[in-house]
Amino acid sequence: MPPLAVAALCAAGAGALFLFLIFPAARRHPDRALLEGRFIAHRGLHGPGRPENSLAAFRAAAEAGFAIETDLRLTADGRVVVFHDETLDRMCGVSGRPGRLTLDRLRELRLAGTGQRVPTLEELLAEVDGRVPLLIEYKCGASAGFRLCRTAETLLRGYGGPYLVQSFYPTVGLWYRFRRRAVCRGVLSSGFPGGSVLLKPLGWLIFNALARPDFVSYEAVSGAHPCRRLVTRLGAFPVGWTFRSADEVARGRRWFRTFIFEGFDPRRP
Repeated sequence: MPPLAVAALCAAGAGALFLFLIFPAARRHPDRALLEGRFIAHRGLHGPGRPENSLAAFRAAAEAGFAIETDLRLTADGRVVVFHDETLDRMCGVSGRPGRLTLDRLRELRLAGTGQRVPTLEELLAEVDGRVPLLIEYKCGASAGFRLCRTAETLLRGYGGPYLVQSFYPTVGLWYRFRRRAVCRGVLSSGFPGGSVLLKPLGWLIFNALARPDFVSYEAVSGAHPCRRLVTRLGAFPVGWTFRSADEVARGRRWFRTFIFEGFDPRRP
């Protein structure tokens, strides 16, 4: 076979593999309508006296009519709590990791010097009570993904309100793909640190073959990247994070249809 033909076959094979890896779900999940045109409060509508991922921040978001983005982790005794960081330093002023403490120990801490405590998933669901959609991010690492999914879903199955799930870890999407297909699932991507011009912004999208996501939550500053645009053209619903001003939203409307925001009120001009 002529060298040019071999090269063409190799290029075609590489292209086919690339598309297979990044292709989203073939279905168009009806809950994607919950995202259309939405402003979603990043870790609740937090501000003075209302720390991120606190019941006060969730209450303020629900009262304002904003959907809520939030984060779930497992404690050392297997309870599901709402907390973003891998360590307690920033939000609680102590060293340690939330996953290494029991729920009782976590409940002794306070968030950002306020009277607010680390909420449980049960408390979050009771507070929101279906008033607005929840966009739930699983913070788990590769090894604990299935366990967190199973534990959280025992509570979410009985919840009457709307929710969607997402994670940087493709194991979460994989679990939902085969265990809870009815739930609308997404992947988060901000690009790998380092790497080539192509690979860095592509990030976790190369694991779409595992999750086959219904939507992709992508870092807003990389919205124009061709890989993200391609995934959207292939059918993934485009969510952007995190917008911190009305000007950023205005620039992002070209690439995204849902806006995870913090630090400003999108209702005000």
